[in-house]
Amino acid sequence: MPLPAVTRVPPGVARPGFWALLLCVAVLSLLPTDYLPPPIFSLWDKAQHALAFTALAALGLQAYPRRRWQVLAGLLVFGGLIELAQAATGWRHGEWADWLADAVGLVLGLALAASWQRRASPL
Repeated sequence: MPLPAVTRVPPGVARPGFWALLLCVAVLSLLPTDYLPPPIFSLWDKAQHALAFTALAALGLQAYPRRRWQVLAGLLVFGGLIELAQAATGWRHGEWADWLADAVGLVLGLALAASWQRRASPL
């Protein structure tokens, strides 16, 4: 069965969605671990980082298609700031490996957005 055609998310939907997701990631990243679900497997934390930043990149690139590198650079800085903020909380730990997982997510999000754009473009 072929995959359904993917169309571009309208900026009027993508932009508020991107900023809402960004706020959600920031809040969840800074909550005490007591409020978070238990890890499913040992690399779950890194997978969560990669998935969150994949979604942020894919949606951010839909929201701001002409600002590709600004979106990606801004999200990379955002990920680093989250790690610094976590280190300052006293109940979370900032880790460079988490920031690397964020960067992997950005690459995956870029690939996903490019795939959507190719599929939505007429041949």
